[in-house]
Amino acid sequence: MAKGYFLSAHRSPANPEKRAAYLELAGPAFLKAGGKVLASTNNIEAHENGKVEQTVLIEFESLEKALQAYQSKDYQKALEALDGGADRDIRIFEGV
Repeated sequence: MAKGYFLSAHRSPANPEKRAAYLELAGPAFLKAGGKVLASTNNIEAHENGKVEQTVLIEFESLEKALQAYQSKDYQKALEALDGGADRDIRIFEGV
């Protein structure tokens, strides 16, 4: 079965207070949903339209599990805590 992935690529620095509140909730929400953090870094070499900002990649058992994690009540609470404090490109996709 193909894995599912959640990719968060920041477009600019996040509001530090809102980011901290988000991280307190988002990490446990993704772990509870079966997510495994593969990378979380701002040590990036960006190309084309990329930005050198925080990027996170989380792996799930399937695309369906990744989508369920994003839509979960726990993760939605994390998004409420973020409250527009970050400009991010979020992608949820299927991979190998």
